[in-house]
Amino acid sequence: LVGVNFARALAFAWDIPVIPVHHLEGHLLAPLLNGVAPFPAVALLVSGGHTMLIEVRGLGDYVLLGETLDDAAGEAFDKAAKMLGLGYPGGPALAALAEGGDPEAFRLPRPLLDRPGMDFSFSGLKTAFRLASMKVPEGDVTQRKNLAASFQQAVVDTLFRKCQRALQHTGLKRLIVAGGVGANRALRSALQTLAAEGVELCIADLAHCTDNAAMIALAGALHPEMAQSASADFPVRARWSLVKEET
Repeated sequence: LVGVNFARALAFAWDIPVIPVHHLEGHLLAPLLNGVAPFPAVALLVSGGHTMLIEVRGLGDYVLLGETLDDAAGEAFDKAAKMLGLGYPGGPALAALAEGGDPEAFRLPRPLLDRPGMDFSFSGLKTAFRLASMKVPEGDVTQRKNLAASFQQAVVDTLFRKCQRALQHTGLKRLIVAGGVGANRALRSALQTLAAEGVELCIADLAHCTDNAAMIALAGALHPEMAQSASADFPVRARWSLVKEET
């Protein structure tokens, strides 16, 4: 509410229109900042607040394929990092700790991969990680690295396999990866292997994976039909559905 009112005040002072922008659409459109027109495509939107697979049929035409039933992937990274005393936000710190670790050292679950569908769940993985972390001495750097690497690999494997399912389900050969977790090197490396299956990978630059003004400006520029007067009375929505019902 504060942000919208600030924007409306600026628009009024500068005598320019206000364009409502969906934050998640900004993430989806971020690869366009690289000069890539990634439609139609399957999109993996993965961040601290969201983990979703979306069929992108065109600008503004999005169909939900699957989403997390509990924690988002980025949230799971942050919580795992906190258990290791790495602070918040912990995703990048945990990924750094995982460098040089053995991703096969700990047997951690890949939730929902044994079931059909494209939904995600990370709460069980988080619990398994917590139980494993209780057995690792705080001063054992090698085992801490191995645990971090094993956790990261479990998340990457889950996201990778679900992306494969979504691509097979839709028959599409283009994958957009958007959101803060899209900056994770292990995930980017794993998804690059989809090129062998004829899949074109569209990932925003590292600077445009996390929240940034450029993606929001782009989303606004692509929706001039949404422009409104600064004095117009439009709703402020903290929860705003990006997708329409699956057909």
